[in-house]
Amino acid sequence: MNEIIKGMSAHRSIRAYQSENVTKEQIQMITNAARWASTSNHVQAYSILSIQSKQTKQTLAELTGGQKWVEECPVFFVLCADYTRQRYASEKHGVSFDVGGAEQLLVAAVDVALVAQNMLLAAESINLGGVMIGGIRNQPKEVSELLGLPDYVFPVMGLAIGAPGQDITQKPRLPEQAVVHEEVYNTSQQELIDTYDA
Repeated sequence: MNEIIKGMSAHRSIRAYQSENVTKEQIQMITNAARWASTSNHVQAYSILSIQSKQTKQTLAELTGGQKWVEECPVFFVLCADYTRQRYASEKHGVSFDVGGAEQLLVAAVDVALVAQNMLLAAESINLGGVMIGGIRNQPKEVSELLGLPDYVFPVMGLAIGAPGQDITQKPRLPEQAVVHEEVYNTSQQELIDTYDA
């Protein structure tokens, strides 16, 4: 097992942080790693907002359902689906701008998920920890207004990052045979699921 796979396999969601700040250089390393994530058709339909304001994080903690680690983390990222650049390019080149369908939603959401995973892996590689926040979608209108998101931009997920302030055990994953199938889908998983459940 190489160091990259070892790091990926050691993931834990960190929800408590030390008081030290995440430096500007660390934030730049994390966001630069994010920009090299795979992207569907090279669309790059995402934007990253870096939030360090205590007041903004406090409001976002409330909007995400009272998740205190959103407020307490040194830096909170809001990852958004973003078609503003495609709108501009379409207008510039006089071609139709078609968004609003399921495919465009999926393209942007998958792009954001890949970016978020790159960010978390980069953070963990420099001894930081974090947790993904799906609750950023609880109140998208309010989040969008708070962050000044324009049309064709909406929050998909948040990511709290900081130096870990807790040492937690790793949650077990489903067994490999329950999620990795060879050639065709294995429908005989009940025993595997029962063992995992126990």
